[in-house]
Amino acid sequence: MGHHDAHYAGQLVDGARMLALFGDVATELCILADGDEGLFRAYDSVEFLAPVRAGDFIEAEGRIVGWGKTSIKMEFEARKVISPVAGAFESSAQVHAPIVVCRATGTCVVPANVRRPGARPSPCIVTAAIVGAETTRAQNPHLPLSADELAAEALRCMQAGATVIHLHARDEHGQASQTTAHFGAAIAAIRAATSDGVIIQTSTGGAVGMSVAERAGPLGCVGAEAPDMASLNVGTINFGDDVFMNKAADTVEMAARIRAHGAVPEIELYDAGHIDIAAQLLKDGHISAPLHVQFVLGVRGALSASRRNLEFLIERMQGLGVPFSWGAAGIGRHQLPMADLAVELGGNARVGLEDNIYLDKGVLAEGSAPLVARAVEMCQKRGRKVATLAEARQLLL
Repeated sequence: MGHHDAHYAGQLVDGARMLALFGDVATELCILADGDEGLFRAYDSVEFLAPVRAGDFIEAEGRIVGWGKTSIKMEFEARKVISPVAGAFESSAQVHAPIVVCRATGTCVVPANVRRPGARPSPCIVTAAIVGAETTRAQNPHLPLSADELAAEALRCMQAGATVIHLHARDEHGQASQTTAHFGAAIAAIRAATSDGVIIQTSTGGAVGMSVAERAGPLGCVGAEAPDMASLNVGTINFGDDVFMNKAADTVEMAARIRAHGAVPEIELYDAGHIDIAAQLLKDGHISAPLHVQFVLGVRGALSASRRNLEFLIERMQGLGVPFSWGAAGIGRHQLPMADLAVELGGNARVGLEDNIYLDKGVLAEGSAPLVARAVEMCQKRGRKVATLAEARQLLL
């Protein structure tokens, strides 16, 4: 900030100078998003949080948080990162932890006739992980277990807006099972209940301690019972008090089994190093682009759930230089915040009782469908279209 920016005693800078910075940031965002400078329509809120004086260095940041037909909602933050040293030589300065000096939200408009085609985010695919291998009825009495219960829950989730069902299976005692018979029964029941053709993605992760041969059981399902997709776990992690083992040779074997079956793999990434493993699998021809990846964040023993970590993972995937789609699955209390973040950042969202049993703090979700409905509400709030079954099939299969 120069002395010409200071309009008040004590070398205080006019607050309008921060808004001018936000205007420049908004222009850049509009160009990146839609190929046009756009028009700043209005500020919804402005907060001046700390004084700015001549000689201060300010960094301004903005991000898109919602999309309309022609509008783009944005959030802005300005931070003081360097300040002059009082009483020292006139060019002396100090770097310090950023001080937030101003926050704002606003809306820009880009006329429809000048928007860059395809610049807006693709429709958001909502995945429902309806049972998992670890969740129990003691934890949530609404957990579906039998094939008929899984089918009924899959239908409710589809009606709420989900287009993908991430599927585990249970045996007659409610224990995790990877047998072809149990998966075949569940898939047949889901197909019969969801006549519109929900995408079925079977787990090949199974439960901790299972062998590769056991975990590959769903890939024995063929014909009308064949899954559309299958998860592919690529790296070993600590999983709470256990170890989820995925040796390199086992991952290669599972990738080959998925490829031979004809299912589309979804690559499960629990940690940053898993991207390097996926890159090697791609280089060696065990998987092929376009890649479909799921960032699973918040497992105790793997990468924590945060905006910074998710943005880092997205950037790493972009660095591979191949087309890919991505979704985020937050574990436990992180599920809904990470789903909202995925919606904001242009990805897909996974919710369901496999990873989280609560709709709100202390309030059990009555099945996965209410969690799907919450994800759909997030899409509506952010201006993201929820993918139809046809759109999801086009994007994933």
